[in-house]
Amino acid sequence: MTAEAATPPRLELNGPVPDFQANTTHGPIKLSEWGKDKWVILFSHPADFTPVCTTEFVEFAKRADELAEKGVKLIGNSVDSVYAHIAWIRNIEQNFGVKINFPVIADLDQKIARLYGMIHEPSSVTAAVRCVYFIDPKQILRAMIYYPLQLGRNFDEVVRVIDGLQTIDKNGVSCPANWKPGEEVIVPAPLTTEGANARAAGSDKNISVTDWYISKKKLS
Repeated sequence: MTAEAATPPRLELNGPVPDFQANTTHGPIKLSEWGKDKWVILFSHPADFTPVCTTEFVEFAKRADELAEKGVKLIGNSVDSVYAHIAWIRNIEQNFGVKINFPVIADLDQKIARLYGMIHEPSSVTAAVRCVYFIDPKQILRAMIYYPLQLGRNFDEVVRVIDGLQTIDKNGVSCPANWKPGEEVIVPAPLTTEGANARAAGSDKNISVTDWYISKKKLS
């Protein structure tokens, strides 16, 4: 599906994301081709030359190499023009000494913003709220976080979500509350009474058992 679709699809976790073509500060981009075989963080900001958004772009620039090492590509979106994006990016680079190496979508007609549900009219009928979409290499939406216009994102959490999702996929585990890389993960609960009894009895010495349904282990 493209950005020209009349009725935007409903975005759902673990469902496919809508494809789109758009003009960006790096030229025309088609999401499915540009993000092929990579994780993608698609994020929106309300407007160029605004203070909270500026702090976010500085932080994205600082984290870009770290995320690239994890196989993640960044792409921003707002309802400003390419010219406004270029001028703002140059201003950020001059004032804060960082390099903005990721593309920013020019979405003047709001096609991408409405396709992805970035426009929340009780907040603003013209500006996108702060959305973060985590898209895996199969173009599946794995997580999404929304922030109000006035509150900047927590970038430690953005990176933690990527680390968590990649850990889940690689190891077939879950990540507990406040999990960080290197900490114990949750192993799947048994699906039979026999398995539950064995788990509770401590049959696997590599697993720390609280009860049959909640057990953790360290990843090697």
